[in-house]
Amino acid sequence: MSDTLQALQARGAARLLPVRWQLLQSLAQRAGAHQGAARRVLHDKLARLLAACEAELETRLAAEAAPAQAPAPSPFKALMAGMAQPAPVPLPAGAPAAARSAPGELKAMQLFKRTWSRLSAEQRLAQSLASLPDNAGPLNSHHLVHRSLSLMRELSPAYFEHFIAHADALLWLDRVNTANGR
Repeated sequence: MSDTLQALQARGAARLLPVRWQLLQSLAQRAGAHQGAARRVLHDKLARLLAACEAELETRLAAEAAPAQAPAPSPFKALMAGMAQPAPVPLPAGAPAAARSAPGELKAMQLFKRTWSRLSAEQRLAQSLASLPDNAGPLNSHHLVHRSLSLMRELSPAYFEHFIAHADALLWLDRVNTANGR
């Protein structure tokens, strides 16, 4: 048995199959410590495990020797590649990112999306003003959020609308998760 173990070690079993290799070594040591029927049982088990290890080692060595082939794409990846949308249509200057439209979309629909995005953002800003406490100090969190949103609207209206659209989407996801009990 020790000759077989040495041959397996020379072929790289300890590197390719480290857990199985440790099991074989431990079992060989245990078999050497016993006598009689116990030793026979352990030797039989060791012989079976050695045969399985040799077969697995052959498979691993053959896979290592074979040239690496690119795996075929999974069916899901193929489906996603087929469904990939073309790049978004460039928006005119000043248009909010939330107003992106699908290719071939009607101009009236694009205008509606931009208007709705702008109105929604303004409505959210009005809501933040309405929820502001009457005696809010300069470090009140509601006051700071409202001031940040107002400054964002003044400095970059397009970014403000995009930010509000993103925040609305996150709030909607939170409501859905809360309703589902997660």
